[in-house]
Amino acid sequence: MTYLNITEVESGVTSLAAAFPNTSDLVELPEPSVEGRTCHALRIGIHTLVPKPTAVLIGGAHAREWGSCEILVNLAADLLHAHAGGTGLAYGGTRFTADQVRSILEGLDLVVFPLINPDGRHYSQTVVDGWRRNRNPAQSGGNPDAVGVDLNRNFDFLFDFRTAFHPLAPVRVSDDPADPNQTYQGPSPFSEPETRNVRWLLDQFVRTRWFVDVHSYTQKMLYVWGDDNSQSSDPNRNFQNPAFDGKRGLKNDQLYAEFIPKTDHDDSAVLAERFCKALKGVRGVEYTPEPSFDLYPTCGTSDDYTFARHIVHPNGTKILAFTIEWGMDFHPPWSEMKKIVLDVDAGLVQFCLTALP
Repeated sequence: MTYLNITEVESGVTSLAAAFPNTSDLVELPEPSVEGRTCHALRIGIHTLVPKPTAVLIGGAHAREWGSCEILVNLAADLLHAHAGGTGLAYGGTRFTADQVRSILEGLDLVVFPLINPDGRHYSQTVVDGWRRNRNPAQSGGNPDAVGVDLNRNFDFLFDFRTAFHPLAPVRVSDDPADPNQTYQGPSPFSEPETRNVRWLLDQFVRTRWFVDVHSYTQKMLYVWGDDNSQSSDPNRNFQNPAFDGKRGLKNDQLYAEFIPKTDHDDSAVLAERFCKALKGVRGVEYTPEPSFDLYPTCGTSDDYTFARHIVHPNGTKILAFTIEWGMDFHPPWSEMKKIVLDVDAGLVQFCLTALP
C-alpha cells in the first residue's frame, strides 16, 4: 500500500458509510471544488434521541501534505470496526479498551472530512508534488505559477493583514497570487468553495464543540491564537478592536497580545497535552503542545476563525480549535507514514476521550 489518490480517499469515506449504516452517515458537501469534484464527510456516532456534542476533523487543505487524508480515513475505520467488533484499539504502546471506544461513539458525534482540497491533492500527486494551494485560476492572469489559493489563509479572521498586523510582523500570508511561498490568501474571505464547505459543516453541526485541522509538518499540536501571543487579563485587546491595528504579530512585545479567557486557554492546553502524551506512547515520538503563534504568526486560518466564531456571533457555540502538524516531511516514505498514521490516530482517540462530557 502507498498514499491514497483522491478517488481512493473518496471511496474510503463512502465505503465506510455503506458498511456501517447504524453508526455512520455520509455527508455530501454542498459545493463542488473548483474543478467540479464533489466532496464527502463522514459522521460517526450512535444515533441518540438526545443531541450530542460534536467534534469536526478536517484534512487535506494543503495539497502536498499527503498523509493527512490517510490519518483521518484510518481513524474513522478504526473506530467503526472496533465498535462493531466490540474490541479495543492498540497503537503500539497506547491502547484503548472496548468500553472507551464505545464511550466515544455513544458520547460524541465525530464529523470526519479527510480531503477538503481534492483538486490540489490530485495536482500534487500527478504533476507538481510540492503544490500547496487549490487550483482556482481566477486570479492567475494566465500565469501557471499564480494558480490557486492557500485554503488555510482564506478563512475570515484578520483577513486584511496589512491593516491588522505590525509592518515588521513575519506573518505567513500574501496578497500576491504569484507568491512563491504559495500563501496567497485569495481575493476575499471564503472566496473558495473548499473553505465555504468547511464553514457549512460548522453551521450544519450546531453542537460542534471541538475542531481539528490536520496538517504537516513540525510534530506539534497547536491551539489558538495564531495572530499573536495569548493573554487572559485584558479583554479589550482583541482581534475586533481597531485600536490595535498595526500592532499585532510581534513576539513577546508590549504592543499587543490576543485575549482568550483563561478557562478556554487551559482547556485547550489540556486537550493538546493529552493528545501528545497518547501519541508519544505509541513509539516514543514527542510532539509539542503550544499556541499556534509560537510556530509563526498567521491570519485567515481555520483554527482561529473557528474559535472566533462565538466572539463575532455571541449566540453561537464556542468551539475549541486545534491544528495538528504531523511528522517532519510533507510526504515521507510510506513506511514512515504508516507509523505516523498510528501515532496521530492514537492522539486523536485520546483527544476524543478527553473531550467527552
